[in-house]
Amino acid sequence: MAVEHDNLPAPVFEVPVRVLLVLSPYYRGIAAELVEGARAAVNAAGGQHETIEVPGALEIPTAIKLAANHFDAFVALGCVVRGETSHYETVCNDSSRALALLGLEGLCIGNGILTVENMAQAEVRAKVSELNKGGGAAQAALHLLMLKQRFTKRVKGGISPSSEHILMAGKPDKGII
Repeated sequence: MAVEHDNLPAPVFEVPVRVLLVLSPYYRGIAAELVEGARAAVNAAGGQHETIEVPGALEIPTAIKLAANHFDAFVALGCVVRGETSHYETVCNDSSRALALLGLEGLCIGNGILTVENMAQAEVRAKVSELNKGGGAAQAALHLLMLKQRFTKRVKGGISPSSEHILMAGKPDKGII
């Protein structure tokens, strides 16, 4: 029996959003297809994108943190193939954990770092005509961005809480409900 997957409809933005694609090009052919899928997803959503390259998957979270104030969302792209040493686990676990921690800080990140056993698996997951995890990661980042925009109120010069009143630690002033 075939397993069915369900996907959310692709997000679309009225005002263009800025998305940074952060790429580890270690496997250049795989990386190119992941980027192609991510760019197509961002373009379809009405967004703008920029791509930067870093040496490896471990550097992707740091690059995202450095660019955090300049973009609305981020897509981590790369490929880690299991080798003969435990380095695979280190790279997969540490890059994934760092991206998750950045997400918990409020950054909208789609994780498109493939973690595979062999190149054949990577090729299937990167093909634009098939699964393309680059496009999927871009859509994930854009969905998170839509949620962030929904739960925050944009004001001139930045973002403010959705409440008119901001309460700090302690008791509220009289008259404020």
